[in-house]
Amino acid sequence: MGRKSFITLALAAAGVILIPAAQADTKAGIDAWTAGDYVLAVNEWQGPADRGDAEAQYQLGQAYRLGKGVPQDLVKAEDLFGKAADQGHEAAADNYGLLLFHRGEKQRALPYLRAASDRGDARAHYLLGLAYFNADTVERDWPRAYALVNLARKQGLEQATAALQQMDRHITADQRAQGLTLAAELQAKIDGKPAPAPATKPRALAVKASPAPAKPVPRAAAAAPARSAQPLTASAKVAPVKATSAKPAPVKSATPKSAPTGPWRIQLGAFAERGNADLLWNRIRNRTELRGHARVHVNSGKVTRLQVTGFSTRAASQEACNRLKSAGFDCVPVSG
Repeated sequence: MGRKSFITLALAAAGVILIPAAQADTKAGIDAWTAGDYVLAVNEWQGPADRGDAEAQYQLGQAYRLGKGVPQDLVKAEDLFGKAADQGHEAAADNYGLLLFHRGEKQRALPYLRAASDRGDARAHYLLGLAYFNADTVERDWPRAYALVNLARKQGLEQATAALQQMDRHITADQRAQGLTLAAELQAKIDGKPAPAPATKPRALAVKASPAPAKPVPRAAAAAPARSAQPLTASAKVAPVKATSAKPAPVKSATPKSAPTGPWRIQLGAFAERGNADLLWNRIRNRTELRGHARVHVNSGKVTRLQVTGFSTRAASQEACNRLKSAGFDCVPVSG
């Protein structure tokens, strides 16, 4: 047995966990970010990101998106989110889709928005709902539009309430009923539950089938148009249609709020199988104390740690944990 192997076994026997260099640098960057040293955090993430570490690419993308530790650069942020998204990083994919959408690349953004909506993301529900209502890059489908925006409203997205009020001026009572039925079905699917049984004898609903979620096209294979650093908060302007027109005025897209940010997280568990983390998240994601917060998967060897981000203080993360524990879920606050 070589000396290196002997040292490795000795450390393992002593309970010392050997962390790959990229993961160690990424964790060091997160610790620096939590302490408010954004420049050091960026320096720690740059190397792992260049070597293809998805978590480092996501964290560095956040730095460029927010302009902390580096000048704000949404072009670089989008590129980093895209690289991490290509490796299956869900939070990065959600941000990548939003950046694509808000700079006008709506067709390319659709697969990412659909994937986020299938996981229950309120911002994706909202944007897709408006797209189906306005026939913007998708075929018009008012019941589905009403269903998606209603789901966003239930998750507390303020813009969704105003959008539903505009929709109510144009859709029929039957379309509204179809939308509410579909909303219940979509929520059941997100939660991994059977579709709710109809209260009355079912009848055929003229609800158009949603296209199957398309797999996002790898960015290397997609066309590379000139990119502008359009702010995430910008939304495409839609020319209003006069009230006397046969077509209703498009529902304007108020920009969804980003997920809460903060240096504290809560950890919901560690799983040997990634699918078990997904199952727990589907059960717990719509609870009030987690609403609007983003989940992340922190990989440590063969273990996946399910965490929820965006708590401003330790007290806030502890309060959320206390509520979850009272409902029978394990939880522990951790620094971001």
